[in-house]
Amino acid sequence: MAAFRYLRIFASAFLATVALVPATPPTAAQQQPRQPPVHGTPPPFFNGLSYEDAVRYSDGGAEVEHHRTPADELTEHRRIDRALAALAPQRKGVVDAYVVSIALDSDGNFSREAREAGRVLARRYDGAGRTITLAGPDGRGGADLPRGSPAHLGLVLARIAEVMDRAEDVLVLYSTSHGARIGVVYNDGDNGFGIISPARLAAMLDGLGIKQRLVIVSACYSGSFVPALSDSDSAVLTASVGDRTSFGCQADNDWTFFGDALINNALRKVQSLDTAAAEAARLVAEWEARGRLEPSLPQSFIGERAKLWLAALDKRAPTVATAPVGTPAVTLLDKR
Repeated sequence: MAAFRYLRIFASAFLATVALVPATPPTAAQQQPRQPPVHGTPPPFFNGLSYEDAVRYSDGGAEVEHHRTPADELTEHRRIDRALAALAPQRKGVVDAYVVSIALDSDGNFSREAREAGRVLARRYDGAGRTITLAGPDGRGGADLPRGSPAHLGLVLARIAEVMDRAEDVLVLYSTSHGARIGVVYNDGDNGFGIISPARLAAMLDGLGIKQRLVIVSACYSGSFVPALSDSDSAVLTASVGDRTSFGCQADNDWTFFGDALINNALRKVQSLDTAAAEAARLVAEWEARGRLEPSLPQSFIGERAKLWLAALDKRAPTVATAPVGTPAVTLLDKR
């Protein structure tokens, strides 16, 4: 994915009815799927920061939200509240996986990727009832979900920390967006802006006591999350090394290269996480070579204690693979 444009360094609907008046049929416009917001004006605040200040504010969780109406915010509050309330409790004696899939950019490709990633990971890791997807409109008529934002991610992680057994259960976190050298970019149209830096994500997880975690980051420069999150209890997979871009982030795509290779192909199969990570890296390398692109070099780390809870989850994994969905990311090379 190209470095994010702005970082140069860096419930209910109200229906009125009147007796004896026939209902008005919906117009063609009303029948259209809700479309992702369009990126337009430059972001406030972040654009003028020095690199050092950008790092400092990102590590501190700075986020800008503006021009949102109270009614819209109430609707959004209800969406996230329903999602948090629906989380099932953990099962004593069972290594439960709590799955979070988040699209931090509002372009439809990220929303579509996050939605399907949530389904694939929930199926693989027995996360039914314990999965939350945060993503804006997908442009295809998908269900309205809470938007992906740093603030919503923090709320979800805090709620999961309350309901899970932190000594027994596991967080599976998938994030997809544009990336910058200092972290994963949050951009919701012209209304929401921010960065989740590796230090910020590590601080959130550690502060909540979520030690057993599989974190997958699909974004440019995402390899910077590996050193920040790697320890014996953790597994970390990223779309690239820390100083290279990844590919496939065009808004009309269904998948990024890494998301397609890992989620849509490798993790649908009956194989271990390390084998899936190796397959995904191989697929990405093949696609990049075909397009004569600089290799992104996806990264993977699996801690020694993480291998134990991964083995427990794999014992309950499906024994039948599922087929990839959507348009393969590599087809964008045919349009060049």
